[in-house]
Amino acid sequence: MSLRGTPPHPARRRALAAPLAWATLPAAWAAAPAQQSLPPAVVAATGELRRLGSGTMRWFGLHVYDAALWVRGTRWVAEEPFALDIVYARDIAGRALAESSLTEIRRVGQEDPARSARWLETLQKLFPDVSRGDRLIGAQPRPGVASFWLGDRPLGSVEDPGLTRAFFAIWLDPKTREPQLRQRLLGPA
Repeated sequence: MSLRGTPPHPARRRALAAPLAWATLPAAWAAAPAQQSLPPAVVAATGELRRLGSGTMRWFGLHVYDAALWVRGTRWVAEEPFALDIVYARDIAGRALAESSLTEIRRVGQEDPARSARWLETLQKLFPDVSRGDRLIGAQPRPGVASFWLGDRPLGSVEDPGLTRAFFAIWLDPKTREPQLRQRLLGPA
C-alpha cells in the first residue's frame, strides 16, 4: 500500500497491472476504430457499401488488426457484394498471411484438398508484406469473385467460387476461430 500521492512500489505496480492485461484478452469484443469510407477503387468495384460492424483481433493479447465488414444493405448476405476491411497493427510478411489464411480455411473445413496447393500459390501472389497501419481490403464484388486492394491500390482478383467462399469463411463462418469477432462484424442481431 502506498501513501496518497506516492507512487506504489514497482513490484506492486506490476501486480496491479497484470489483471488489467489479462482483462484485455477477449478484446475481439471491443469495437475497432472506424474507417469512415472505403477507398474509391473498392467502391467502383462493389458499389456503395455501408459499414455493418467491426472488431479487433488479438492473439494472446497482442493487437494484430482491426477489421470492419461493409455490406450493401442492413445485413451480410453471402451472395451480395461486401468487403472485409483490415487495418494491421503489426508488420506481417505476405507469405505468412497466405499460409495462415490457408491454415484457417482448413480449420473451418472449407478447404478442397485437391486445390490446396493452387490456393496457397494464388494467395501468395496476391498478398504483399503489410506494415503497421496498412489497410488490406478483400471484397466480393459479385458471387464467386474475390478482389483485393492495399489501400486504394488493386492487388488482383480471383474468379474461383470455392476459394472466394473459403477465404471469407475465415471471418464469417460460424466455425471461425474468433466467434466474438464474427459477431461484432455481423453487427447487432
